[in-house]
Amino acid sequence: MLRALRLLRPWRPLGVRGCTSDGTSGGHEIQVRALAGPDQGITEILMNRPHARNALGNIFVSEMLDALARLREDQKVRVLLFRSGVKGVFCAGADLKEREQMSAAEVGVFVQRLRGLMNDIASSAIMGLIETTRGLLPGAGGTQRLPRCLGVALAKELIFTGRRLSGVQAHALGLVNHTVDQNKEGDAAYHRALALAQEILPQAPIAVRLGKVAIDRGMEVDITSGMAIEGMCYAQNIPTQDRLEGMAAFREKRPPEFVGK
Repeated sequence: MLRALRLLRPWRPLGVRGCTSDGTSGGHEIQVRALAGPDQGITEILMNRPHARNALGNIFVSEMLDALARLREDQKVRVLLFRSGVKGVFCAGADLKEREQMSAAEVGVFVQRLRGLMNDIASSAIMGLIETTRGLLPGAGGTQRLPRCLGVALAKELIFTGRRLSGVQAHALGLVNHTVDQNKEGDAAYHRALALAQEILPQAPIAVRLGKVAIDRGMEVDITSGMAIEGMCYAQNIPTQDRLEGMAAFREKRPPEFVGK
């Protein structure tokens, strides 16, 4: 059961993140909100482009990159959630109507920026799959991420056919971690994501960050090199206050109080 007393701060459009906007004015497609109370440390990014079903257009991508750049420097952010402000839609993929108006050079620049965005948010390749039905191939990393997730044969099948997957099918393939039954409000997936964020939040932030580095970098190299990367990350974690606090809490049979140092 979710905590009913969770305190919320207002959504903040980019460029005026310190204001008390309700997030409904100004036409911002990406908005940011830091949770408070027991969920302090969790920050949400709201994708709010209803007329295009959150399709990845120029403004959308620019504002998302700006938000991620700012949040990357914010030491208070422990867990980041992406959620949709458009009911029934997360992200419709590339904005092909906008793309159609671009020159070949402009498309190249945009796809390069989009590939960087996908790397930043460690997005799955599923966003790019539907493009094959419109004469395109995934250009934001789908041809590289999907084989790593599902294997070469299945990745080729999905990309070559442009097949759309339901949440249940994606879960069965191992492409997503969880599926949930929809609720009346249409935000069941968000609540499942928030529950997962609440599990991550009390963990040692340096250990979580270094664990992410070890996994992401290790997947790009052979197992021997991956072990070396893990060793370097482990060595960085050894002298931290949080590791000593974790050991002391285990010894004293109490919950640890991590501070990110």
